[in-house]
Amino acid sequence: MKKDLQNFFKKHPRRSFKSKEIAKRLKINSSDRYALLKSELHKLHKEDFLTRRGKRYQLNLFPNGNKLIGILRLHPDGFGFVIPKNKKLGDIYVAERNINSAFDGDTVEVVLFAKQKGKNLEGQIVDVIERKRKEYIGTLHRSKSFYFVRPDDTKIHRDIYVDKKYLHGAKPGDKVIVGNLEWYSSMLNPEGEIIEVLGKEGSHDTELMAIAREFNIQVKFPAKVTKEAKQISSEIPPEEIKKRKDLRKEVIFTIDPEDAKDFDDALSIKELKNGNYRVGVHIADVSHYVRKDTALDRQAELRGNSVYLVGKVIPMLPEALSNVVCSLVPDEDRLTYSVIFELTPRGKIEKYDIVKTIINSKRRFTYEEAQKIIETGEGDFSKEILALNKLAQVLRKKRVKAGSIEFFSPEVAFELDKEGNPVAVHKKEMKESNMLVEEFMLLANKTVAEHVSKLSRKGGNPFVYRVHDKPEEEKISEFARFVRSLGYKFNVRSQSHSREIQKLITQVRGSEEEAVVNELAIRSMAKAVYSTKNIGHFGLGFRYYTHFTSPIRRYSDLLVHRLIEFYTKKKGGTFYTLEQLDKICEYISSTERNAVDAERLSVKMKQVQFLKERLGEEFHAVVSGVTHYGLFVELVDILAEGLIRVRDLESDFYIYDEKKYSLIGRRTKKSYRLGDKLIVKLVRVNLDKLELDFIIVD
Repeated sequence: MKKDLQNFFKKHPRRSFKSKEIAKRLKINSSDRYALLKSELHKLHKEDFLTRRGKRYQLNLFPNGNKLIGILRLHPDGFGFVIPKNKKLGDIYVAERNINSAFDGDTVEVVLFAKQKGKNLEGQIVDVIERKRKEYIGTLHRSKSFYFVRPDDTKIHRDIYVDKKYLHGAKPGDKVIVGNLEWYSSMLNPEGEIIEVLGKEGSHDTELMAIAREFNIQVKFPAKVTKEAKQISSEIPPEEIKKRKDLRKEVIFTIDPEDAKDFDDALSIKELKNGNYRVGVHIADVSHYVRKDTALDRQAELRGNSVYLVGKVIPMLPEALSNVVCSLVPDEDRLTYSVIFELTPRGKIEKYDIVKTIINSKRRFTYEEAQKIIETGEGDFSKEILALNKLAQVLRKKRVKAGSIEFFSPEVAFELDKEGNPVAVHKKEMKESNMLVEEFMLLANKTVAEHVSKLSRKGGNPFVYRVHDKPEEEKISEFARFVRSLGYKFNVRSQSHSREIQKLITQVRGSEEEAVVNELAIRSMAKAVYSTKNIGHFGLGFRYYTHFTSPIRRYSDLLVHRLIEFYTKKKGGTFYTLEQLDKICEYISSTERNAVDAERLSVKMKQVQFLKERLGEEFHAVVSGVTHYGLFVELVDILAEGLIRVRDLESDFYIYDEKKYSLIGRRTKKSYRLGDKLIVKLVRVNLDKLELDFIIVD
């Protein structure tokens, strides 16, 4: 009985039960067994295993006291949650008044309140164990008698005071880095010292530098790394050519964005006598130049990936490599690692070869140029491009039928003037030329992963996979409830959630709520990461998947190239241990998330700058979020998100209905819900906080 009760409460750590409820759940029917149950509950309470409130028992989550340590995550509205190591406890809510002198990301000690309200535990921060950051970025201001820095991070609600003697040449209006913080009392503001002046607030270069520093992204390469890169010659020795499959006479070309500076993938296709196609996916052989444990390699690993801010690329490798030696530019011999397929017209792989090659690209196409050839059937290498496109459509159809989800996350492109100010914004269009390239990259990545997994089964070789776990049932149910509220069908009991999601994505394509549905579908998913443990890729519906096709901009792909070569040559020993790869996978997954956050901030900054000049203008929008304090709306054309505050919803008092994703008028019963289409007017722009406020236009 005691063990049964212990197991029962461990399965339900956050819930309390009366003895009769427990008896019913444990199917205890006799009076003797029920008496024993009550006796054991009493003993477990005495032993501090359970807590008791009235007639209800609950697992004692804190047998060693009511203090615990965790990471603080602040909400822009001021309140926060402490995430403890013990995930079973759930996040601990901390009201703004109880944050004290903690910043977002700090490791803190929290004291739990005896009385809890709501579904989360609640507490107060009593100590900062460790600061996450030692420096903060913001703009220097001057009041009548003192100077202060207003941080860029919207989660920091306190200005940082700076004594005049610690300005170090900074002037009001400068974007600065402030450090050496002292903050011991929430009754006073933190104090600090200017460490570095980044430049004048609002200038393009200054803002980009601020974002890079905010996310700890290194912009300049150390002198040793730059020197090592410059010493690498683009001349290819004859003895290296002899080791490789020579494809320099083949028709091979690249298809990339118009503003691309590095080209790490190229394609080729040739129809065979048997009616099949030989398709080549040719990837820059960065691993030939960037050797393990060199200064270049250590720097590439440290960066993890290139970062694409609006108007600036912060590359993983120095430009001498990324834009010259490794880049598959036209009319130049380049070393590549190729996956060469024999494919039937129905997209079946008859055979493939993964081989080191040398190529000479015959043409550099932009996506727009390739698209024009697809639409008109005319232009350079039109026969090859049309054949690739036809095959890509077959492959895509097969992939989706097998359970792959075609997420479409709309993105915006900016036209900038010479000063870096946005003068135009438009949505990027995903056309056939984009999908053509993507399809063959997916095929190469999938094939390489499957190939190495077969080698691994024989030799126990550790490898780097790109994995995507299945979504949690609770999140899928929540997502299904939302889309049904919009009038779409979604069967949560389906054998294949991926097929249900794909069906929905197809239904909403072209609608105004497409972006919202796609975004919420992605949010309901787990995040894709790098791992040595292959659990498959849920979103793509692949059992095996890796990243092989972008070694100029992703360290994961560079690693994969090295591992394939090592395992293919069947040498003894170990190139990377499992422990080493585990550590690298965890790290590059974090640098990828960091880069995505920096890129999003860069886009948001340009959206707000663009809209600053459009106060009073009206826009088509979709409700992208609903809270008790207002409606978040996303502009259909610009994809900028802003807030309609409850106080600006006139003619009624609106109440938040969480289950219906709605704000509902108490008197009129008029409702605004997630996915609703609105006409909105821009009424406020806050450049410091990157906030946009709208009102509804009737």
